[in-house]
Amino acid sequence: MPPIGMVEGKKPQIERMFDAIAPRYDLLNRVLSAGIDQKWRKKVIRLVLEKQPSSVLDVATGTADLAIMGAQNGIPKTIGVDISEEMLTVGRRKISSKGLVEKVVLQTGDAEKLPFSDGQFDAAMVAFGVRNFENLDEGLSQIFRVLKKGGRLVVLEFSKPSAFPIKQSYAFYNRYILPLVGRLISGDQAAYTYLPESIAAFPEGAAFLDHMKKAGFKEVRDQRLTFGVASIYVGERQ
Repeated sequence: MPPIGMVEGKKPQIERMFDAIAPRYDLLNRVLSAGIDQKWRKKVIRLVLEKQPSSVLDVATGTADLAIMGAQNGIPKTIGVDISEEMLTVGRRKISSKGLVEKVVLQTGDAEKLPFSDGQFDAAMVAFGVRNFENLDEGLSQIFRVLKKGGRLVVLEFSKPSAFPIKQSYAFYNRYILPLVGRLISGDQAAYTYLPESIAAFPEGAAFLDHMKKAGFKEVRDQRLTFGVASIYVGERQ
């Protein structure tokens, strides 16, 4: 696969890439993060639950890990959207097996053209998905549009550690270990070469908060997790 976005646009290539790795995506997440991604997701759910939401949108839901966790922790209704139908197929099987079909609904959807009415949701969340948006500002603006006044967006995304020696160790892991393990488990080298490249290109920290402000969010803030390997971003629609 050529570099994402270099030939036909980012979106079709992202869709094909995630369709290809969908059957082993959850296993890869657990292996590559040593399971710590689940702790990060729990922090997201706690921040969403502070708004006591009755309806939540999970953008770039993938195999619905975050939506399922939300349902298991008291979110009454979540709609998850993703452009990868194969990821959604895996997610629907998980939802059914856990008896959560009344609480979590998945549908094909583009973050930059959300098929929902204005002010439909009490909260929105995105885990490891915003860096895959083809147009980041449009995706954030769409999320802002479908949130009710008083709604909250919580984003979990990879970031880059800055302190020695974590910075150097993380760079080595991303460059050499992650693509190797990803290829061995998924059989798709391009996907796990793309991952560190997308992390490197993502406007993290204050730069991402600026994008949230541009979309209309207020009281934006971030929290770095696990030596800066990931970050949580929060914004309010007032």
